[in-house]
Amino acid sequence: MRLPSPPATLVEHTAVALRQMITKREISPVELLEACIARIETVNPFVNAVTATCFERARAEARAAEKAVLRGESLGLLHGLPVGVKDLEPTAGLLTTFGSPAFRAHVPKQDIELVARVRRAGGIVTGKTNVPEMGAGANSRNPVWGATGNPFDPRLNAGGSSGGSAAALACDMLPVCTGSDTGGSLRIPASKCGVVGFRPSPGVVPSVRKLLGWTPISVVGPMGRTVADACLQLAATAGPHAGDPLSYPLDPLAFLAPRVAELGRLRVAYTTDFGCCDVDPDIRATFTSRVAAMRHLFARCDEVRLDLGDVHRCFDVLRAEAFVAGMRETYEKDPASLGENPRANYEMGARMSLLDSAWAQAEQTRILGRFQATFADYDLLLAPTTPVSPFPWTEPYARFVDGKPQANYYRWLALTYVTTLTTHPAISLPCGTDAKGMPFGLQVVGPFRGDLPLLSASLALEEAFAADPALRRPRPDLAALRMPQPALDSIVTAPPPANWSAAGHAAAGAGSLV
Repeated sequence: MRLPSPPATLVEHTAVALRQMITKREISPVELLEACIARIETVNPFVNAVTATCFERARAEARAAEKAVLRGESLGLLHGLPVGVKDLEPTAGLLTTFGSPAFRAHVPKQDIELVARVRRAGGIVTGKTNVPEMGAGANSRNPVWGATGNPFDPRLNAGGSSGGSAAALACDMLPVCTGSDTGGSLRIPASKCGVVGFRPSPGVVPSVRKLLGWTPISVVGPMGRTVADACLQLAATAGPHAGDPLSYPLDPLAFLAPRVAELGRLRVAYTTDFGCCDVDPDIRATFTSRVAAMRHLFARCDEVRLDLGDVHRCFDVLRAEAFVAGMRETYEKDPASLGENPRANYEMGARMSLLDSAWAQAEQTRILGRFQATFADYDLLLAPTTPVSPFPWTEPYARFVDGKPQANYYRWLALTYVTTLTTHPAISLPCGTDAKGMPFGLQVVGPFRGDLPLLSASLALEEAFAADPALRRPRPDLAALRMPQPALDSIVTAPPPANWSAAGHAAAGAGSLV
């Protein structure tokens, strides 16, 4: 018996639809993988989203997955789905560089827990996806692999640090891609590329590579072309693990198919800037128009004023503290091996004192308390995901927002790191395009530990947006892609070793990175 050949548009189906088609024997995991490889080989040269690949290993796994289907075996949630793994997650036998020259030849011997769970669920790791060096920043460019271009215009940035994953999803190169988020690394690239990025509450998906196990600011989570796709990955990866002391017992399958909320029952608040974030006028105007277009969907939709305290200094300290913990060994061995952004974060943290750390921990607790005032009266909070439209990837970061100079390379991420500090779950939903015709992401923040209610509301919002041309998810015109100038690899200092996929490369202590 042989499974039938896939249609030419196979890769454009959602992950949920593809998984159902595999179960029904309408497509073969082998043919799905080959379709994804063909799309990667055709489109990736224009956007540079996928970095190291393991196509032959993936082909062997796809053949095994096909046999399991034909034998009628019990299948995992991701069975037969090709997967892209963010290049911050150690992956056995596959070059994992963190975008840093210090790890140019690093091939881990073991999978990090997130990757192991994806594999146990039947996912077929096909390649890594691009990141900023050490995940520092929201422009996915680094001296190992170069820059990831935006699928809507490769001259512009795709966001970060999960920029490669977001671009790969938007281009239909892979149906499943992983992500992680400290200051907005799931939500920002999702916004800029027109896909979904969900930052779960700390501990829902265990993040075992952070050395500061008790910090709630860094999480791992799913991305997808739809909310249901993100839920599928979440269900496959959620649940406790001793490597993350913030993780806790839960039912992962509860995330598989959350009920669709009744929007007409929801009380919704909105803010353009959280009272403390710089936002370009065009983005303010786009957000205002989006709120006007959807407010009739809700029981209430009110603008709120927030005073959250010293969120910027708080995030500065907590972020620098995490970089010190994760990069001390690399920095002390050779500071020059780290790029400008991660080195700046490390050195900022090294100058701080215990007084700074204690103040930041206490201030974050106060921020959480202040934030609850809004959720005493509302079920959701809406805000823009990013304060600027995508800018050229040749610019390391947005140096000015609303004409105001930004204090450092990540200050322009304030719209997302503010919600990070609250520890509330947050999602970026595609919501039409901005004034420049680029994807616009709506950030939706749920109640404290309200991951399921947020996902339920997100499913309903996505459904409502799909019926409105001004709100629905935009799709890139891949046929119109042109190679950007300068070329995407213009910032690469040297190529990875020719034998990068061979076994036996020395594995550095990559688990310490954040």
